Amino acid sequence: MPVQMDLMRIIINENSDQHIIFLKEVDGERMFPIVIGIFEATSIDRRVKNQPTVRPLTHDLLASTIESLGGELQDIYISELRNHTYFAKLRIRHDGDLIEVDSRPSDAIALAVAVDVPIYVAEDIIDEASQ
Repeated sequence: MPVQMDLMRIIINENSDQHIIFLKEVDGERMFPIVIGIFEATSIDRRVKNQPTVRPLTHDLLASTIESLGGELQDIYISELRNHTYFAKLRIRHDGDLIEVDSRPSDAIALAVAVDVPIYVAEDIIDEASQ
């Protein structure tokens, strides 16, 4: 059963290539970290702080492309944790169908923040990652 999560915190470490975001369940106390790259971290941070850009960034471009092709990003779903790597899906509504597109979780979360859609995580991932 998917659990809705909120982006709780972003840690941008200027002395490292590893940056961290924390997701916290909406109706509970569980939370867990995901290590992400600098581009995704700064993109998410910029969105959270409502800092505009002069030109569209990659996540803005993807959101615009989905919309221009008649789709609507419904939500994102972090579906799997395998060998310490998270896997996510962009869940796009198009002509009444639900299309799932494979994505890195960092890109999916950046897009979810850009478009303001829910973030869901598989229950077993929360249990495993929050230990």
